[in-house]
Amino acid sequence: MNVATILVRVLIALLTRTVFQPDEYFQALEPAHRAVFGYGDLTWEWCAENPIRSIIYPALNIPVYWVLKVTGLHRFDALLIAAPKLLHGVLAAGTDAGIAELALRVLGRDYVETAVFLSLTSFFNALALSRSLSNSLETSLSALAFAYYPWDASSNLSPHVMYNPDRLRHTILFSALACMVRPTNAILWVFLYGKLLRSLRRYTSLTYAFIRNLLTAGVASIATLFSIDTLYYNRPISTPLNFILTNFSSVSLFYGSNPWHYYITQALPILCTTALPFVLHGVYTTLKRSNTPRRHIALENMLSAVVWFVGIYSFAGHKEWRFIHPILPLLYIFAAKSLVELGPSNQKQARGHKTKGKPTPRKPAPNAKPLQPNLLLASISSFPIQRSHLALLLLTLPISLYIVLFYCSAPITVLSYIRSLPLPPSASKTTTPFTDTIGFLMPCHSTPGQAYIHRPVLVEVPGRIWALGCEPPLGSSSTPSDLSSYRDQTNVFFSDPTSYLQNHFPARVDAAFPPSPFPRSRPGQAGVQDWKHEWPKHLIMFGELLREERGVSGVLEEKGYREVWKRGREWEGEDERRGGVRVWKWVGDEAQ
Repeated sequence: MNVATILVRVLIALLTRTVFQPDEYFQALEPAHRAVFGYGDLTWEWCAENPIRSIIYPALNIPVYWVLKVTGLHRFDALLIAAPKLLHGVLAAGTDAGIAELALRVLGRDYVETAVFLSLTSFFNALALSRSLSNSLETSLSALAFAYYPWDASSNLSPHVMYNPDRLRHTILFSALACMVRPTNAILWVFLYGKLLRSLRRYTSLTYAFIRNLLTAGVASIATLFSIDTLYYNRPISTPLNFILTNFSSVSLFYGSNPWHYYITQALPILCTTALPFVLHGVYTTLKRSNTPRRHIALENMLSAVVWFVGIYSFAGHKEWRFIHPILPLLYIFAAKSLVELGPSNQKQARGHKTKGKPTPRKPAPNAKPLQPNLLLASISSFPIQRSHLALLLLTLPISLYIVLFYCSAPITVLSYIRSLPLPPSASKTTTPFTDTIGFLMPCHSTPGQAYIHRPVLVEVPGRIWALGCEPPLGSSSTPSDLSSYRDQTNVFFSDPTSYLQNHFPARVDAAFPPSPFPRSRPGQAGVQDWKHEWPKHLIMFGELLREERGVSGVLEEKGYREVWKRGREWEGEDERRGGVRVWKWVGDEAQ
């Protein structure tokens, strides 16, 4: 693995301070933080009667937190946040290593530099690959598995040409790990291993050996997953089975449904961005069979895998861009093929072939002094793609920087306000009454949890810090039409926030700020419930909630609250997450 690519991925991870998906925190960091420090916000996926999340991916962060705990370094907030980022940055570099090896094996050495360049300048890789998302690790493991897979396998080739036991064992290992991290990754490998078995069908001993290796890896993966999850949940449990059964119900549609063409018309253009024209051109030249026979077979198999994966995922009602992230390395192989073949050297050879044959290189004059160009300009001039194409690809860089550094960064920054409060490490270690209670009047999971706050005093008594919930209708046989009328706590609040404040909060603010007795639905429970709040000392919300016509600001001012902190740009975000982030604090008589 190239040191430069590791440094790039780690740098992106450390610089990332924006929100993309709540799963980055609540399906990775929070469970690990809870396992090590004893507290953290677990979502319904972990607390339901039949949990659907495996601890195996969050467990990668457990050694990181454990080292910070035993050394006492966890007291440094910046280090607590940065350490898991460092880990996931290193893991992200596996994608670049896999793409480099894949390009070398399928296209040749002349294409490796371009393929890696596409990966390193990718908008979507900058957005997601270095984050603590299971899809991101799934992408890295898939890319490494792709690098060792015999893409040119065909019944027309000798098995000794296409069947390399050592390389195939690497493929099986990485694909098994990818399936353990994301069981849905098996959709891809059922297809690819099926094609390989079909290619080997005339060779009985090789077929049996391959099936034996697959079964061994499969049984070992399932057994490992079952054992680790059974230890974590303290009862026998199969999280992949629970995941499948839960998502076959209508619960997945609770988080939104998309049209069948979503991945084709939205996700693929977002994943590829400015590389999309070259992906399409690479696919076009593949279909034209303008390759050597073995390369054509390899590219054709890749294209079949992409079509299969996108096609199967398109049947699901709930879709997200990141779900098809694992096929992006394959798409970049087609783009690299196109870019190099459209590059200046190939274009010159093509023109020379049409006129005078191969162009003859110009020899330098005997006494000419060698040029000493700028290193960056030299590397650009030697790059095997056209300058105009290079400029088009680099258009994603300013967008990537903005998305990583600035877009919707306020939900992260506001946690620094909480950490800046004079909170004692534990209420039991001080005689001063604890009053810094905090409430989030935001859509659920809008900010990270205790993995970023890391203040045990806030969770020693339930209700000192709380946020609105959004529990799905678990255990329900609801049809999609039933889901359209189902309302979780977030829906209830934002449908009429002033009514919620009047009905679920006391008439007056208690200056002792007692914890709220029942501020949100418990994970695993659902539906409209009798939520009971106490007014906290600090209220955190998006600016969208404070629009004059909603009446919330008037209610808060009447109760004695004033805005003390504001970050973010008004136009960022969507729906209820617009308007930047605001903190309102109770100032009592000062507000009069």
